[in-house]
Amino acid sequence: MTAHILVIDEDPTQRRTLKFAIEAQGHIAHMAETQHAGIEILRRNRDVINVVLVDASSANGLPAALLSTLSEINPTIPAIVLTADGATDTALAAVRGGAFDFLVKPFAPERLMGAMQAALKIHHSSLQGKAPRRARSGAVSFSDVVSVSSAMSRVVELGRRAAQSAIPVMLEGEAGVGKELIARAIHAASDRSSKPFVSVNCNAAAASQIEEALFGAERGVPVDGDVVPGKISDADGGSLFIEEISELSAQAQIRLLELVQSGELDGGASRKSRKVNVRLILSTNKDLIEEVKAGRFREDLYYRLNVFPITIAALRRRKEDIPHLVRAFVERFSLEQRLVKTLQIDSSAIALLTAFDWPGNTRQLENAIFRAVVLAESSVLGESDFPHIASQVPTIRSAGHNHDVPVGLNEPSTMARVQAALAERTASFAAVTPPAAPAAAAGGLGNVIISTDEAGNVRKLAEIEEELIRFALKFYRGQMSQVARKLGIGRSTLYRKLKDYGIDPDDPQKHAA
Repeated sequence: MTAHILVIDEDPTQRRTLKFAIEAQGHIAHMAETQHAGIEILRRNRDVINVVLVDASSANGLPAALLSTLSEINPTIPAIVLTADGATDTALAAVRGGAFDFLVKPFAPERLMGAMQAALKIHHSSLQGKAPRRARSGAVSFSDVVSVSSAMSRVVELGRRAAQSAIPVMLEGEAGVGKELIARAIHAASDRSSKPFVSVNCNAAAASQIEEALFGAERGVPVDGDVVPGKISDADGGSLFIEEISELSAQAQIRLLELVQSGELDGGASRKSRKVNVRLILSTNKDLIEEVKAGRFREDLYYRLNVFPITIAALRRRKEDIPHLVRAFVERFSLEQRLVKTLQIDSSAIALLTAFDWPGNTRQLENAIFRAVVLAESSVLGESDFPHIASQVPTIRSAGHNHDVPVGLNEPSTMARVQAALAERTASFAAVTPPAAPAAAAGGLGNVIISTDEAGNVRKLAEIEEELIRFALKFYRGQMSQVARKLGIGRSTLYRKLKDYGIDPDDPQKHAA
């Protein structure tokens, strides 16, 4: 099947190389030497283009809003980002922005063709079902929040409380943690649920365009020109979700402050102001107090909007949610792809996904699962279905075992991976390897905690928990506050467990009484 591939690359030599490679496969290449030109080509051919290749190795790098803009034009089109060797930050930014894949230069033609074929399959599946970066359009409730962590339980509790009033809500957290999901759930649980839920992303376009999108614009002469209504007007009676409020321009901040203070929407140079009834839900991935101190955000607007703050933790801080999210996504995408039978996922793949830090948070995990489901060649997803994740998670080979076990990239993810492995109770052992860890830990081989006994049966959870607590006490040199925090429990709970296991906090290697 002939596909249309859009290439955005300012290097003429690289453009010619890519054009030749694409056409050699029987596809049609659309070439753009600037990002602006590429966006215009995509706008004109939004229903024709199948895949976008974006070069991010130039001096200008990858603009934060580019991938969002491409997705706004057509969210079913996957983007592959080309980065220079060693450009880790650029690759991570691409992942956070929703890129389908990234290639590090120089790359083999086979690697490019493989990535394009996978992207084309994703695009075809998206046209049959939903887009990989799907914007939820249906009603969403708090029951749709898949979570077992105390951090997300607190978010849901606060969200339910916020839904009972019309005060502004500020959702804080990194990109991709699920702020829009919580915003929609708040709206659905409120008395405005039958009214519109309207969203606008301040990062998706230029500042002037965002201001027009929010407040509307006039066409023609000021006296009798047509008025194009903005998102605020569209949301009248319902809820307006403004994403990345910190990126709002100074002028737009002034107009928003006037709206909050008066409840009136100014009509521009030639129109009268009018009353609007809009519930504001805002989101930010920046520290707004720091933005206020730096003079980039109005202090008076900050205190008007930051009435009910809700902070959503990054996925790497609530690893216990990952296995549940993985299963929920696999089930959902299996249904969307109309598979005869829901795919299964084996324990090694769950351990791998739990070990990864997910810089793009839940959104990145969702896209990874979507990709794996679409490209799956068997009824069970394994580690091989997540090559990009496996390449970023080191493995160790345990003495006496013949399989590799993922090791977290930093200490918090490692500890959380152990908790997830214990919850699964399927792996033969869980490896705990924080940086610069002591050479020996109680009850295991070095840093290894064995979870099966000599007969091959799974050991009791209490036994493994005791060993993990002893290890943490030794690793953190008896600092009880740090031990409790890293294990994800309260100090009182920690002391109770010490008493239960007969552990002396000053001598964690002492035999149980």
